[in-house]
Amino acid sequence: MFDIFAKATPAPRDYAACSGCSLCLLVCPVWRKTRDLRYTPHGRAKALQHGVAAADLKDSIDSCTLCGACVPACPENIDLVAMTLDLRRQLPPVRPLAIGTRGVKKIADYSRQSVLLAGAALREHDAARRAAMQLLGCAPVLDDGDDIALALEAGAQISAARQEEFLLPLRTAAQLIVADALLAQQLGRWLPQMQISNLGMALSRRADLRRQLRNDDLYVIEPRAYHADYEARVRYYDDLRHATGCAMNLDLQRIAIPATARSLSQRLGLKTPDDAEQTHWLLQGRKIARIVVEDAGDIAAFRQISTLPVVHLAELPND
Repeated sequence: MFDIFAKATPAPRDYAACSGCSLCLLVCPVWRKTRDLRYTPHGRAKALQHGVAAADLKDSIDSCTLCGACVPACPENIDLVAMTLDLRRQLPPVRPLAIGTRGVKKIADYSRQSVLLAGAALREHDAARRAAMQLLGCAPVLDDGDDIALALEAGAQISAARQEEFLLPLRTAAQLIVADALLAQQLGRWLPQMQISNLGMALSRRADLRRQLRNDDLYVIEPRAYHADYEARVRYYDDLRHATGCAMNLDLQRIAIPATARSLSQRLGLKTPDDAEQTHWLLQGRKIARIVVEDAGDIAAFRQISTLPVVHLAELPND
């Protein structure tokens, strides 16, 4: 059963419903950096209403970080992330991606096991990856689907053969624990009967990890999964915050502020990531002693601008 991203809300609407209220600007990291309406969900929706083609919005579409903060902020219930992804699919690829079969000859057997799809960022922090696997009792995985996750972000085509090659061993698993939120959502559509959890929530549910959180910690929520299931996640993280006393990367509307705000070109390695401004802004005025992150991709960004200890949630028991 897909239990993380199901919403008990009305069906999302498309760009035609945009009233131009600009509430999405309040939470958009691209607006905060550029102060240019063209690079915002508001700007894209209004341009589409006036008949502008996707090709004319290419730079704006590329700039979106897909953090999802605009989705719960929108009073018209427009799925602004889906809108951007749909526009990306209409454009030539920013970088050609070959998403073909890998020619795997041995099919892994995950029967009745939990499987962790860690993603590239967590694998770069191998100690955290191994700690997460041990804590969650996960089997080692032969295919994380990194190429598929990247294709989903870029709006690139995924061949049916590659899709089946990736899914075939996963169908036998008891549950999937997925670090990448876009991949988790897509897996929910491909495998609707599978139990799928986001890594941050799977770890933060553990009592032994909660006991390690302190009231002088900044707990950095992974924003994509949080905003994709906003109503349930608000309640969950409110409970976590009250239980532990830690601060979180939430604004006054309890929308998660992303620690890294990378465009598609930056995620594809075509431009150098520049997260210093975003992380400085997130830490401004806080009195904390440690930063605890759900997303391993945030570790380097915080270490670049701060001398505070930065640890992945899975590493807390050994900290």
